[in-house]
Amino acid sequence: MKLTPLTFPKNFVWGVAAAAPQIEGAYATDGKSLSTWDVYSRIPGKVRNGDTLDVACDHYHLFDKDFAMMAKLGVRHYRLSIAWPRIIPEGRGAVNQKGLDFYHRLFDSMEKHGILPWPTMFHWDLPQALEDAGGWREPGIVEAFSEYADVLVKAYGSRIKRWFTLNELPCFVIDPHIDLNKSPGYPLPPQAINQNIHHALLAHGHGVRAVREYGQRGSLVGMADNTTGVVPVTETPEDIAATQKAYAHLNDRIIGAMLTGGYSTTYLRRLGKDRPKVNRGDFDLISLPADFLGINCYFSNFVRSAKRGGFEILDFPPGYPTTAGWLTTVPQSMYWTTRLAAELYGAKNIYITENGYGTLEEPDGNGEILDLHRREFLRLYLSELRRAIGDGVPIRGYFAWSFMDNFEWNDGYSTRFGLCYTDYKTQKRTPKLSARWYSRVMAENRLV
Repeated sequence: MKLTPLTFPKNFVWGVAAAAPQIEGAYATDGKSLSTWDVYSRIPGKVRNGDTLDVACDHYHLFDKDFAMMAKLGVRHYRLSIAWPRIIPEGRGAVNQKGLDFYHRLFDSMEKHGILPWPTMFHWDLPQALEDAGGWREPGIVEAFSEYADVLVKAYGSRIKRWFTLNELPCFVIDPHIDLNKSPGYPLPPQAINQNIHHALLAHGHGVRAVREYGQRGSLVGMADNTTGVVPVTETPEDIAATQKAYAHLNDRIIGAMLTGGYSTTYLRRLGKDRPKVNRGDFDLISLPADFLGINCYFSNFVRSAKRGGFEILDFPPGYPTTAGWLTTVPQSMYWTTRLAAELYGAKNIYITENGYGTLEEPDGNGEILDLHRREFLRLYLSELRRAIGDGVPIRGYFAWSFMDNFEWNDGYSTRFGLCYTDYKTQKRTPKLSARWYSRVMAENRLV
């Protein structure tokens, strides 16, 4: 069938996404230990209004109702995460059977409702016990993750065929130690941060290895990365070439290293004495062939050609439109981020694993949430995604962030990204206008 500008390829994957620490609650139930975010959220001034993850959306107890609502909206693919502190409370050693059993119940419910799980092994909620032992700074974290990944795939590999290893590596090994605005939230020198990155890349490699060793035949695995997006300010040869240089400059350290089998000479030269320690065989593990690349598409910069350095990243002027108060709205990032990942790094199967609009919103007098701003945002980004597919970029699916309003990290419960409204007092979920619209998009496999 010939595609029109509004239709998507046959078998295109449409889904929604959420993460264990943001929705589950039950923070100390059935043997779960404290995560770094459980501890960090209790530090005065770190999270808006002093909000914690203790109850969140109480998905731990309400998951069957949540999946029934997903199914009613036509959701058939769900990207979730598994909480490391539920499975191995101390990070290493004893496995918590009650934690394993919870996710079996979760997957049973999803199967009942006709929803395919795409679990992420790690979405920022590190067991505090591992952080106390040095966290991502210490090489022991790599073996800890290796053991954890083995436990997951051995436990669930007979029923799960699609896995993500890590979510948004910079947000747990870089940002907490530069901006200090995410857990665990303390400064580190540049070399230690670069070592963090390397250890996390090794952990990703072990996630791939675990799926290859213990997963069922045909299992697929990849990473979800918040790739740093750049967009040419004009689509001219000069600005496109500048954007390619900027993309490599910003992404060589993670997806470049993972997909090309090593740190680029340019990147290592830039690091100088702050380069990480790399052992023999590290990149054999890091570059184990993955089946896809997940891209979380939020923030992007405009770029233009410049004589010095080959590119210039432009500042955003005051009043430029944002979501959540700081994520700049650049729909073209959907096109260029995916296209450049394919062109520069050879990504063969790309999924948009997160993309969404955060704001402050409440129901109107009739109880409706007419989130036309979110609907318009999603439609603009999906239009650019469809444009990329039309130009041959190998994009296989899209997961909207997020299924329901939830704990939004430093913003607590004030910023809402959900397609469904969460009343945190009653835990009632209400589909917003955007959810009804997205339901039709999924059903008709086209922009409506």
